[in-house]
Amino acid sequence: MRGLYNLRMPLIADLERALASEESLFRRQLLREDIARLRRLAELRQSSPDLEAFKKAGMRLGWTQGDARTAELREPLEQFLAEIYALGKGGEDSRVTRAWNELHRVRMERLLGCLATPVPKPAE
Repeated sequence: MRGLYNLRMPLIADLERALASEESLFRRQLLREDIARLRRLAELRQSSPDLEAFKKAGMRLGWTQGDARTAELREPLEQFLAEIYALGKGGEDSRVTRAWNELHRVRMERLLGCLATPVPKPAE
């Protein structure tokens, strides 16, 4: 795991820095959970025989509550997992960060959308 963990350290370090200065209890909890997921992905990367096995395991890390809505994140999550997997084969941290940012954006839209009070659509 040492090699992959070192390659991923910039993303984990970024999230740890954000955690240290975050005031929101909700956001701090989410950051702690994300850091734990990223560390678990590093472990999975080392134990997965191929990309498909890694993706299958990586899709079930609780990206949404009980993974009930994780299927809604499939496209950006699969891209992120592919970039993490590629790190072990010379992939780039910048690609991981871009994929993470997209995954995080889509996930927040889903999480916040399910918490928001629905606004009626305007009558045409």
